[in-house]
Amino acid sequence: MSSPPDVSDVSDVIVVGAGVVGAACAYYAARSGLTVTVLDRGPVAGGTTGAGEGNLLVSDKEPGPELGLALLSTRLWQELAQELPARIEYEAKGGLVVASDAAGMAALRKFAAAQAEAGVTAEEIPAGRLHELEPHLAPGLGGGFHYPQDAQVQPALAAAHLLRASGARVRTGEEVTAVLTGAHGEVRGVRTAAGDLHAPHVVNAAGTWGGDVARLAGADLPVLPRRGFVLVTEPLPRVVRHKVYAADYVADVASGSAALQTSTVVEGTPAGPVLIGASRERVGFDRTLSVEALRRLAAEATALFPVLAGVRAIRTYAGFRPYMPDHLPAIGPDSSVPGLLHACGHEGAGIGLAPATGALIAAILAGSEPPVPLEPFMPGRFGPA
Repeated sequence: MSSPPDVSDVSDVIVVGAGVVGAACAYYAARSGLTVTVLDRGPVAGGTTGAGEGNLLVSDKEPGPELGLALLSTRLWQELAQELPARIEYEAKGGLVVASDAAGMAALRKFAAAQAEAGVTAEEIPAGRLHELEPHLAPGLGGGFHYPQDAQVQPALAAAHLLRASGARVRTGEEVTAVLTGAHGEVRGVRTAAGDLHAPHVVNAAGTWGGDVARLAGADLPVLPRRGFVLVTEPLPRVVRHKVYAADYVADVASGSAALQTSTVVEGTPAGPVLIGASRERVGFDRTLSVEALRRLAAEATALFPVLAGVRAIRTYAGFRPYMPDHLPAIGPDSSVPGLLHACGHEGAGIGLAPATGALIAAILAGSEPPVPLEPFMPGRFGPA
């Protein structure tokens, strides 16, 4: 007869993934009174989170389920900014979306009007007033919209401090090699090289690698990597005050194309460097440096902010966004594996949507009413495993 598991190896829930989404799941589950263990095969924020810009956006989302999730997260991030250390660099600086001409402004105006009905605040900025918000913008733009609800955070620090505040047991450098199940296929825990950990619930918050974790449990989740690069400049005075991006960014986010796409996104940081994005392409997990992607990012950024033409780019980094076919994350219980929950597939919005995702997962675990409708995010929408 086998001996019972050591109490230190037993939790109410095991979260697989120590990025910002996993950290938020741990934080809100612990606040619900559950004991939580977080596992990651690498360090905290070692995957997509550590390669993110830290965008907390409502401006790029059309009315629908994702926007509802983003608006909830906006409120939760504001609360977290009061509870977590200032080192997470939460900055409610707002976003500015700019159009190159009158036709672009007409499209932005229609988009903002639809968002306003869903609770988004957006102020039209005529071309003549753009420089009041961003003095270093290029001349000749058609105008823009200011989104005061947009914000930014330092994603790796946010993940680390969420985990610390959760009180969860965090075990890094431990890869999950199997999901343990009982006689009826229900989750009983996970296996790592260091041994078995037991819990009646496992949350798959493994980001781009969420499909791999799902398969360990005999489930299926169509998560694919979508590579992106970010350019980082030398530290500067605050030459970019908001998150500023061109209107075509919204279309690129919603696109399912596998080809290289770039759309201008420029923002300053409290530490001084300016971050320049954004590129997207589906090339698997290929980390090869794309000179063409970096060339496009630099050219588009300097066209929008000519002052950056004389600034040095000191480094670049790549990350893999967890892409889902319908551009919505998978949040909720797996229909084929009792006790398995998914919280992944947020693509480039995971940092912004993390608190709402964590709150949804915690509500499911506690058997309480979810704060937003869960149905659009249910993993089973792609069919049974």
